[in-house]
Amino acid sequence: MRRWMSLSVIALVVTSAAVAQDARLKRLNTTNDGREWDAVGRLDIGGTGFCTGALIAPDIVLTAAHCLFDKQTRERIDHETVEFLAGWRNGRASAYRNVRYAVVHPDYLFDGNVSSERVRNDLALLELDRPIRNTTVRPFDTAARPRKGDDVGVVSYAKERSEAPSLQEVCKVIARQEGVLVTTCSVDFGSSGAPIFSFKDGAPHIVSVVSAKAEVEGEKVSLGTALGAPLELLRAELVAAKEASRVRVDGVRNDTGAKFIKP
Repeated sequence: MRRWMSLSVIALVVTSAAVAQDARLKRLNTTNDGREWDAVGRLDIGGTGFCTGALIAPDIVLTAAHCLFDKQTRERIDHETVEFLAGWRNGRASAYRNVRYAVVHPDYLFDGNVSSERVRNDLALLELDRPIRNTTVRPFDTAARPRKGDDVGVVSYAKERSEAPSLQEVCKVIARQEGVLVTTCSVDFGSSGAPIFSFKDGAPHIVSVVSAKAEVEGEKVSLGTALGAPLELLRAELVAAKEASRVRVDGVRNDTGAKFIKP
């Protein structure tokens, strides 16, 4: 708790100066506005809620781990009830896919409390049942986490803007500590899992994933998860999950694609 409080103090010191430089949210309501961002999609979760996710490969979606947990029971949901709607906008998507596999960071704990430990491990990878080969849906590359003071941006769905994503091209990194990125990006319920972008070299690269929103002395901030080593660990976890799916419960090898046993 003491470490989390120190992170909040850092945010308090610099938030007011940073907010004034932020761009407003722009609703990506038309095909022309949203085409560049079609690899960001809405994750519909069992018909009860939604998060935001983004493609980092034709069949891999990066999102927040807590999106895969039931808030009431605190148990993992059945990932087969999750659907990825790439570029969802005004009732249509560029592609619709179900989820075949889902892995969360092995150190992630869904306990209902926002803490630095929970946020820094709040990552999940979803493998889709089929790759998305639509030429307008181009997966994003990832990059190293930005430094304090850097400009970033976010594309997300959220409460009251669930039918089209919104883009905030300029917000600020105001602190980074213990694998947590604190930014001035505007997020709300439904923004969980949304990609935070760096625009260096003229192209968007995902540098973080929205984990939570917070407020420090009346100023709203967003908390993001660092990538790097945690993402590489998740990639390894996904490979292991796929290998496990080929083994029957009794340990006998099955090369016909046995159904994955969910935790």
